[in-house]
Amino acid sequence: MKEFPETALEFQDWFRSEEACRDYIIHMRWPDGFRCPQCAGRKAWFTKHHRFHCASCGRQTSAIVGTIFQDTRQPLRLWFQAMWYVVNQKQGVNALGLQKALGLGSYRTAWTWLHKLRRAMIRPGRERLAGIVEVDETLVGGYSPGKPGRSHGAKVLVLVGVEDRGKEGFGRIRLKVIADASGPTLERAVEEMVEPGSTVRTDGWKGYNGLAAKGFHHDVVDRTEEEPGTDPTPLVHRIASLSKRWLLGTHHGRVESVQLGYYLDEFTFRFNRRKSRSRGKLFYRLMQQAVEIAPVQNRDLKGHNL
Repeated sequence: MKEFPETALEFQDWFRSEEACRDYIIHMRWPDGFRCPQCAGRKAWFTKHHRFHCASCGRQTSAIVGTIFQDTRQPLRLWFQAMWYVVNQKQGVNALGLQKALGLGSYRTAWTWLHKLRRAMIRPGRERLAGIVEVDETLVGGYSPGKPGRSHGAKVLVLVGVEDRGKEGFGRIRLKVIADASGPTLERAVEEMVEPGSTVRTDGWKGYNGLAAKGFHHDVVDRTEEEPGTDPTPLVHRIASLSKRWLLGTHHGRVESVQLGYYLDEFTFRFNRRKSRSRGKLFYRLMQQAVEIAPVQNRDLKGHNL
């Protein structure tokens, strides 16, 4: 049995009604059949208010409660169309583009939906990078005079990790907003994004000196006077360049620093799935994660934690 539509026509056939969308969410949440979140009972009936009524404990459970669709006032069909549109735009979409494409009456609604979907682009418990991983920091933001080196002033410091697959090129990537380039901050960030035992390749910045003690093989590639043009972390710098161009091209550089981490999550989601031949599978993956993460309230759409 197919798990997702592969074409726009199939998408329209699959999700032509609210009931079809709700049934798909139910299948994604409980692929082996409904299980009561309170007593784990399997016997239940569906009420006229679209809730499961557990035969054992009497608890009623909505298909969308506990997902990013919780408390929505818009039809699920519109949500599904938004998700299909987002994954089918290879370079991403901004809030104004989504508003126009779906005919939403409010720019704020489009902006809110996109931010909720960005939270669903990070799979809970995802695997860390492994093998040979190149790591370095980059500054994101406008021109900030008088702030050389790793002093970032009003800009945002982002740690970038890239798997080096040799002749195959780039592997997976991770991008994380960090508060500073101190040793403790960098060590925590690297531990979060890289599997212990992996080889971490960095430049000669002293903030990385403690990585060996954290269980990593630390490969230091520093610039030398004999080779002034040497770039110790070329993969990272390529990803940094691509992400900045994406922010500028898709979002016109209008990204608030407190929200930057979520935009980088979207870039990561897209880049790591750049070789996918099926847009439908991307829709499927996004839907999987949309029903797994905790619901995001509008009032909680604030900054990305450092």
